Amino acid sequence: MKINGIAYRSIWRPSDDAKSIRIFDQTRFPWEVEVLELRDVGAVAHAIRSMQVRGAPLIGAVAAYGLVFALQNDASDAALEKAAADLIETRPTAINLRWAIERMVTRLRALTPAERVEAGYVEADAICDEDVQVNEAIGRHGLDLIREIWERKGKTGRVNLLTHCNAGWIATVDWGTALAPIYMAHDEGIPVHVWVDETRPRNQGSLLTAWELGSHGVAHTVIADNAGGHYMQAGDVDMVIVGTDRVTAQGDVANKIGTYLKALAAKDNNVPFWVALPSSTIDWRVRDGVKEIPIEERSQNEVLFMTGLTDNGAPGRVRIAPDNSPAANPAFDVTPARLVTGLITERGRCDASEEGLKGLFPDGQ
Repeated sequence: MKINGIAYRSIWRPSDDAKSIRIFDQTRFPWEVEVLELRDVGAVAHAIRSMQVRGAPLIGAVAAYGLVFALQNDASDAALEKAAADLIETRPTAINLRWAIERMVTRLRALTPAERVEAGYVEADAICDEDVQVNEAIGRHGLDLIREIWERKGKTGRVNLLTHCNAGWIATVDWGTALAPIYMAHDEGIPVHVWVDETRPRNQGSLLTAWELGSHGVAHTVIADNAGGHYMQAGDVDMVIVGTDRVTAQGDVANKIGTYLKALAAKDNNVPFWVALPSSTIDWRVRDGVKEIPIEERSQNEVLFMTGLTDNGAPGRVRIAPDNSPAANPAFDVTPARLVTGLITERGRCDASEEGLKGLFPDGQ
């Protein structure tokens, strides 16, 4: 995708410094476009924990390079296992992180220590390239849904979509998951409009999704998280489409906190609720998402404080709760499969069920 007319991926290795990676500091968007240089595993772990990089597919890609960085001074089996365990712990809910690290370990464990660093870079590069291809395929399969809505409406008016959090190109290596079909529909000339949930407490919708859509010229409106049900009741939402950080073997979906409430509202108003995901987000080892998926509990300060542009035009932080009030901050919730219309993957669409998933992925991978 592009920033100010220049094409970027959200992670890259510069040609003049191939032993490092570059990422955008997503805590600075949309006020500033700041590029960070990462060249050691500590910096990678910090970037993941602090959400300088976020989005399940992108976290996995960045962590893959972090594992290579960790091996540069010690590529022994012990160092490989320790670095892998440490990186997996940085964000417990998003399964792409574990998937990428386990893929890297499987590839590198079979090699001698002397071979591991160079092979690690090759494998991490492959993870990034495959992510772009996968997300483009997700976009094509999701585009069919938007096109069908447009045709049912007699190609009049506009197609109104609602999304929660950010599942765009800056949450992946490129294209995005839930936003990829929207970009493709817009580029095809279908008049799409997106209701963008602000997504408290970190406001990934109002800060990141709105910025992405605006940069691409897609019509959108930022709404408070609690407004989505109202617009569904009014008939102003044709489809909900979100991304996910983990999908269980039976189709339960873990995504940014607040997604479950959108699914309930969609079900009550007969609005299709679709989830876009790469197959690397499917956790075949977990069945019951509510009982088995660990939900990351983040700092209460994310709830107690809000960051934005102040009156003087500079980013600033203000407290929005009394000094003596504590806060709880679960980062994700789980939407049961029964509330999900279907899943959009790189292999096509399917029901949110074990049978549906196995129909596309009979080998469980």
